[in-house]
Amino acid sequence: MNKQEEEIRKKSPVNIRNKKASFEYFFIETLTAGIVLTGTEIKSIRAGKASLVDSYCLIVNGEMWVRGMSVSPYFYGSYNNHEMKRDRKLLLTKREIRKLQSATKQTGYTIVPLLVFLDEKGHAKMDIALCKGKKAYDKRETLKAKEDRREMDRAMKTFRH
Repeated sequence: MNKQEEEIRKKSPVNIRNKKASFEYFFIETLTAGIVLTGTEIKSIRAGKASLVDSYCLIVNGEMWVRGMSVSPYFYGSYNNHEMKRDRKLLLTKREIRKLQSATKQTGYTIVPLLVFLDEKGHAKMDIALCKGKKAYDKRETLKAKEDRREMDRAMKTFRH
């Protein structure tokens, strides 16, 4: 990810994160994919009414899909409002999909959505990652490192004042 892409993510009015992902998995490779949405879904996402909790990606017939992503029904939507937890297609190149498909055939590897954001044109994009699951001792190590960083930040703040 280059500086320009990072700036787009920071400036985006919508940043829906999968906070559990970094605790549960090691990220091997990260990609950005477009999401195929209906009219009321994009309105709900722009309002920040979406969640990536317990969502994952799968490849079916050479197409990438995200399953378990929750997009709340649009408040002003009428009878043609969308389903809350339907599978949504992700837009990637065939080469990227083949690469991810071959990687996920190895045991312990999966594809997890990390972030939903809007690009400069207003299109919904999703960062996905090829991940390897962490063991229990890895999770404890991650928690310890996080706690150590917090302690150091606290110490630096008190030292400055």
